Amino acid sequence: MKKFELNKSNWAETEGWLSIAGNIVLFILKYWAGLVTGSIAIIADAWHTLSDSLSSVIVLIGAKISKKPADEDHPFGHGRADLISAFIIGILLLLVAFDFVIESYHTLRDGESSQFGTIAIVVMIISIVVKEALAQFAFYGARKTNSKVLKADGWHHRSDAISSFVILAGIFVGKYFWWVDGALGMIVAFMIGYAAYEIIRDSIHSILGESPDQKLLDDLKKTCEEIYPHAINPHHFHVHSYGDHTEVTFHIKLPHDMSIKTGHDISTEIEKEIKRKYGFAATIHVEPRDHV
Repeated sequence: MKKFELNKSNWAETEGWLSIAGNIVLFILKYWAGLVTGSIAIIADAWHTLSDSLSSVIVLIGAKISKKPADEDHPFGHGRADLISAFIIGILLLLVAFDFVIESYHTLRDGESSQFGTIAIVVMIISIVVKEALAQFAFYGARKTNSKVLKADGWHHRSDAISSFVILAGIFVGKYFWWVDGALGMIVAFMIGYAAYEIIRDSIHSILGESPDQKLLDDLKKTCEEIYPHAINPHHFHVHSYGDHTEVTFHIKLPHDMSIKTGHDISTEIEKEIKRKYGFAATIHVEPRDHV
């Protein structure tokens, strides 16, 4: 029987369905609590939770697309659907934050207040526990698979947990200050906006192409030296990530009088070792060196 492994796509699908189920239940609870108490902050937090469900749908769609094999139009596969999904989630978060700023401003301008009670306290505590659990699951999957869309969805959950915590703290002082509800809504909006900014920034950087991590470069150079323990000076590294598929290209220097076959054999051995150790598809360009 074939062993089931949670790769990047499987993690995304599992996390996506768990998120949708949990978020729909929490949305119903929060929205009900918001209507009962008349709290704009709780209602805003409820819609934030529902937006998490939409982001989870995007996670599922991205996971399905990223699983498609390479084809003529996409020779390196469809793995970057993961990054596009993360970018879309960031945009959705930004829109949610903007809407909450407007709603909170109207609440403060009109001098509206809310009457919090036991219902609001219980619902907020449940929300904090559930959302942080979903965030931890998403972050764990992101660490295991290096998935930016799982990390983005994890921050979506975390921002919801934090906003619920802020509202919970505000409930205990809301009876003393009429403006607490509107102020909390504003704070929640800015927290969501900042999380959106980080998600959008990270996904754009990855889509445009990032410089390789220095530790990775050091490890790759060490691998080259293990195969050919001479001064081959690995340089001009380029690392291109396509989800589960990563392409690495770089240059090495070999003696100018070395035969083409020997140079080819050395390059091939290095490429095989990089594939074995890191799972990367490596392409090496050989340059002549005047002295051994």
